[in-house]
Amino acid sequence: MSKDILEKGAIIQRDKETFAIAPHIAGGIIDPAGLRRIADVAEKYHAKALKITSAQRIAIVGIDPEDIDNAWADLGMKTGAAIGLCVRSIKICPGTTFCKRGQQDAVGVGLKLDEKYHGMQLPWKFKMGVSGCANSCAEPAVKDIGLIGTAKGWRLLVGGSSGVKPRLGTLLAENLSDDEVFSCIDKIVNFYRDHAKKQRLGDFIEEIGFETFKKEILK
Repeated sequence: MSKDILEKGAIIQRDKETFAIAPHIAGGIIDPAGLRRIADVAEKYHAKALKITSAQRIAIVGIDPEDIDNAWADLGMKTGAAIGLCVRSIKICPGTTFCKRGQQDAVGVGLKLDEKYHGMQLPWKFKMGVSGCANSCAEPAVKDIGLIGTAKGWRLLVGGSSGVKPRLGTLLAENLSDDEVFSCIDKIVNFYRDHAKKQRLGDFIEEIGFETFKKEILK
């Protein structure tokens, strides 16, 4: 067996024999019991490592294929959307909930976005980052959709990527309220889903032209 098992959220490892699984941890926020459960499962199934990922998940690395189903059953957690053509886990910073530098509620907004979009099937993989201030700890400038909190509201960036074809997101709108952010993102996701080919959002915007895209979203 040498391929990812998409339906089980299992990613083949370099040895071509074992897999990594990554339970969904919305916003990277987890209680002690959940953290302990992940550690217990890793020990029970002799995982080779626990890896904290850049997407704020904890991957259990080095699971034998015959243990994948039982490991998920013991975890009792949803699969993190780490593979496939879908909205990946939404990366968020501590925002005004925890951080003294927060200008906007990154946790509240990010968790609502994660609840609505995480795992949604789209033409290509799709990433979002929500930062409560200009320090941009959630790396919003290199996400398909990025939010940066300011004293006046949210700045909304689109089309960023840190992948094979890296690019910085382009400012679509600023000084947005939470409700305006949700409305704009819903329009972006729907427009992209309905009209894009198998391409990242940035490539789609480049193909149709930024002004055309902006007019469609902000009309």
